Amino acid sequence: MKRISLTQYLVEEQRLNNNIPAELRLLIEVVARACKTISHAVGKGALGEVLGSAETENIQGEVQKKLDILSNEILLEANEWGGHLAAMASEEMESIHLIPNRYPKGEYMLLFDPLDGSSNIDINVTIGTIFSVLKAPEGMGTPTEQDFLQPGSKQVAAGYAIYGPQTMLILTTGQGVNCFTLDREMGSWVLTQRHMQIPAETQEYAINASNARHWYPPVSRYINELLAGTEGPRGKNFNTRWIAAMVTDVHRILNRGGIFMYPADAREPDKAGKLRLMYEANPMAMLVEQAGGAATNGKQRILDIQPEKLHQRVAVFLGSKSEVERVTSYHESQ
Repeated sequence: MKRISLTQYLVEEQRLNNNIPAELRLLIEVVARACKTISHAVGKGALGEVLGSAETENIQGEVQKKLDILSNEILLEANEWGGHLAAMASEEMESIHLIPNRYPKGEYMLLFDPLDGSSNIDINVTIGTIFSVLKAPEGMGTPTEQDFLQPGSKQVAAGYAIYGPQTMLILTTGQGVNCFTLDREMGSWVLTQRHMQIPAETQEYAINASNARHWYPPVSRYINELLAGTEGPRGKNFNTRWIAAMVTDVHRILNRGGIFMYPADAREPDKAGKLRLMYEANPMAMLVEQAGGAATNGKQRILDIQPEKLHQRVAVFLGSKSEVERVTSYHESQ
């Protein structure tokens, strides 16, 4: 079987659909290269002295791991000098990161969660990197936070790298979802799955059940129906899968179907949810929709949400379309 590299795929996709200009191709390649570097650091673990806490907190008030900080630096340094970016934003940083004056500026803006699933780092469970690419607004001068506040429907590319037994890059540029596997000997990304499609029917769901006592009625109603199994209204048994790393749960759904839920709950009623709209929900929603699934916040399509701030939080229901539509309808009817 002929092996197709990431670069060859991007060049051929541009010829076919005219949706990956050279600057965007370079940007994706640089992000992929940075993910390769992060994968190497993750793979070394304790041997690379990258495990454990850094004893610092990020803008979210979360204690940072050494790998969080290292991954953030790798992505910033890799993407600064190429000339294809106007600015970057990271879940780990309070404000946007401007491209230093000594480098040329481009017309794209990159957002990323450098290491998703930080709680899994020290126990050798799969983690990943999530990224989102936006176009800079027309006539933009010096980039500001406001320039990043575009709905997810404006993304020109989105994806994630997943660091597991294999390192994979899952990518969409708006023409379906494709999977590339890192050939560690050759150091190259090889196309291994084309046009990933989320199976329509599912018997798996992912939610942190320890929060059940705090859920709002629509979520409790939906989960109780699943728990009732063959005797309940759904007439079949469901399995719970929860890995506590969004990339890993979403990767399973892209391959096997299912629904992932991180709802708002009564613990912090003033918060719209826990996951970040710009760094997690938007890129994952684009991938899921491109693979035939759906993604909502319980009330509306995630990609239609107009962001109001850089680190905005949101409730997330994504995965197999029929399940997402069902739990969303329970929110709408209340």
